[in-house]
Amino acid sequence: MSNQEIVLQAAGVSKSYSDAGRDVEVLKDLDFALHKGEQLAIIGSSGSGKSTLLNILGGLDKPTKGNVIINGHDLHAGSEAKRAKVRNETLGFVYQFHHLLPEFTALENASMPLLMREQSIAEVNEQAKAVLESVGLGERLDHKPAQLSGGERQRVAIARALIGKPAVVLMDEPTGNLDRTTAQSVQELIDNLNQEYDIAFALVTHDPELAHKTGRVLELIDGKLIEKG
Repeated sequence: MSNQEIVLQAAGVSKSYSDAGRDVEVLKDLDFALHKGEQLAIIGSSGSGKSTLLNILGGLDKPTKGNVIINGHDLHAGSEAKRAKVRNETLGFVYQFHHLLPEFTALENASMPLLMREQSIAEVNEQAKAVLESVGLGERLDHKPAQLSGGERQRVAIARALIGKPAVVLMDEPTGNLDRTTAQSVQELIDNLNQEYDIAFALVTHDPELAHKTGRVLELIDGKLIEKG
């Protein structure tokens, strides 16, 4: 790998839940690093803990043990306000269901992460327009989600994830709710954006074609990550 800068590191990450009085260990002492500009796919059977891992990497859930370091910040240290600030400045999120706000336009939805940084509306709009153009939606800025196709909604969600220039974009089944043709166009978009922005992408997917197109695949089996050849 040409660029060895580590942007995300999981160190000894474990996660247990209590179920009927016994501890169930979902993730077991996971260690891995994600480098700047890298694409990583995490695969595994249903219920293997993939989404749990992604939520921990994104600071939305806490590990039972271990640490997640993003751009030198311990994601799970400090107050909730501090964690929220680190998430906003270093992470982008894309989910299977786009989670766009229905009453807002594509431009307004894409702007949300920067509005939380208290930047001027004019500056935010300019950046939102630029990132929407980069995902092919320059002509759809004023359209609300109901006026957009499924693929276009997912592109708005990707634009929203990118607008803050994060170190890492985390994706949970980003093509899982799309037909094959639309999913392929989103796959190509992810690859192009990864190269254009030099942002690391870590995605959970059941789609073998999407996983194959990333540079690296890890499979979650019995709570452990196995590097695939």
